[in-house]
Amino acid sequence: SASASASASASASASASARSFVDSVNSSYEKLHRAFEMQFWGTKMALSSPSYSVSELTRTKGEMEAFLSDPSRLAETRRLRSLVSASDPSAATLKMFERTFGCYIMESASARASRAKATEIEGGLENARNGLVLGAAVGADGAFQEMSSVALRAKIRVDPDEEVRKACFQGLAKIGEFVTENGFVELVKTRNAMAKKLGYVDYYDYKVTQAEGFGKDELFHILDTLEKGTRPIMKAARDKFANDKGGQRALLPWNSSFLMAGDITRKMDPYFPFEKAVERWGRSFAKMNISYRGAIMDLDLLDRKKKYSNGFCHWPQPAWTKPDGSHQPAITHFTSLADPSAIGSGLTGLTTLMHEAGHAAHFANVDMPSPLFSQERAPTSVAYAELQSMFLDSLVGDAAWRARYAISRKGAPLPWDLVRQDLEASHPYRVFALRGMIAVPYFEKALYEMDDRDLSPESVRALADRVETQIQGGLGARPLLSVPHLLSDEASCYYHGYVLAEMGVHQVRRFFQERDGFVVDNPKVGPTLVEQFWRPGNSEPFLKLVERCTGKPLSGDAWVAALEKDLGELLVEEKREYETARKEVESIEERETSNDDDVDLDMRIRIVDGDDVLADTEEDGSFLATCAKFEKYVQERFARPV
Repeated sequence: SASASASASASASASASARSFVDSVNSSYEKLHRAFEMQFWGTKMALSSPSYSVSELTRTKGEMEAFLSDPSRLAETRRLRSLVSASDPSAATLKMFERTFGCYIMESASARASRAKATEIEGGLENARNGLVLGAAVGADGAFQEMSSVALRAKIRVDPDEEVRKACFQGLAKIGEFVTENGFVELVKTRNAMAKKLGYVDYYDYKVTQAEGFGKDELFHILDTLEKGTRPIMKAARDKFANDKGGQRALLPWNSSFLMAGDITRKMDPYFPFEKAVERWGRSFAKMNISYRGAIMDLDLLDRKKKYSNGFCHWPQPAWTKPDGSHQPAITHFTSLADPSAIGSGLTGLTTLMHEAGHAAHFANVDMPSPLFSQERAPTSVAYAELQSMFLDSLVGDAAWRARYAISRKGAPLPWDLVRQDLEASHPYRVFALRGMIAVPYFEKALYEMDDRDLSPESVRALADRVETQIQGGLGARPLLSVPHLLSDEASCYYHGYVLAEMGVHQVRRFFQERDGFVVDNPKVGPTLVEQFWRPGNSEPFLKLVERCTGKPLSGDAWVAALEKDLGELLVEEKREYETARKEVESIEERETSNDDDVDLDMRIRIVDGDDVLADTEEDGSFLATCAKFEKYVQERFARPV
């Protein structure tokens, strides 16, 4: 009939308009995203090119956010959504556009002005922080020695001299004094002003609602349950620690981490040579059938002056499926802060590498029809993003993983006796890490709930100390105000994501253990993560994805159960896993005369150090050739005894 024909014609016209609109948004956003991310990398890595600057970072971020916050773009999205059917190829993308644009639209001109002011303050604070010289008086003559925050924390963990550890802790505390005197207080006020103008309770409520899809009250209902459930475990652990380690002095912030791990960290150090970290990561991920789908990755792994003091992984090119059905591979930038000359750096650097490589694997495998499905900002859930990376870095602590990959420069595996000592030293006190983790969101919650009239450098520092004492039982080895996430817009009011993610990590690990009987080198891990978590990007809520994969709603049950597990029972289980893994490795070594098989992660890797390219798989010919080149560079630059 004529009416049916007209309806079909209108539907086809709407579908064509939607497709054209989606293509236009995708193309424009991709360019703006790349421009900002290149500035983010250049400024955070302190690259020498004059094309990188804080002013350009601010400009490109502003242009990207102006695009995302254009009301006319949201209006057109809604108009087209009302015209196309739910089965239209563009329907899911339009739905995601509406969620994304809704996170950035600021109806209030005053809120937009506050946003711009906050960005300006943040840029100034970042510039000032980059120029801060950290260090401690640790020389024999009491002379000041310049050290990064990473080096200071490493010394607190492993230096046998208490006075040195105390000086390094005081050096870390200088960060809090500096940032509160150089714009952080004004930044907090301005962020809150913006959020309240948009109708949110405060800035924390704004951030969590945008990222997770539920508000601050619901978030802290979840966290309060975890806090109350683990408080008795923490109190018992602190009492045991003081009794076992010589009294209350053991609980001082510069003593606790050393007494818990300093000696065993030194003993294990030879089995985690940092120069082998890239190869260990590649072999481990390849065994789990993890692919990067043609991605290009720049890895900046070594600590240096003026480099951003936190590991991160960003994507100047998000992965997505183009209109013709072809895959656009990701371009990834990620960084860690290794100092190969420091005791314990191999293990911490490797763990960071596994973590950031987990982020990279996740976002390289998003398979959706827009780059906006695979960008890490709102409405992408913080917890969703962190679950993937934290699950994969958790493997480094497994006896089965260490039996396979913790190998000294001489080729000797980490002996079971050291695995046992590490478990005995750490397991009774693992609750300390949980409490340290939740202290950050509780501090930021209290910070953004303060009245402007009460905010001052002194009151913010006092609040940080008070929250540490309330949540951790005393001051922590990492002062809250030294946590870099607090300062940047992208990472502020973000840390709760690590807590929710860690709940998910234990739940997903339990799932794999129950389904397959093992996690380390499990070839089903990669495909399962792709199907259950990675492929859909931000199109599905975090809580739904966890429940779909594990068959149970997210809870802290598996995490608390891990903390409560009897040490003797844990040692029996881990020894069995260790011995099984060693037998498998030895069996393979008997059958094979060499270990020269290449590792295929389907990715080009460039290992860089600031402006310098240290190794490149495209030039070197293979992943293992690049690993060997990096290994040689580290060995020559950082003299360490064999």
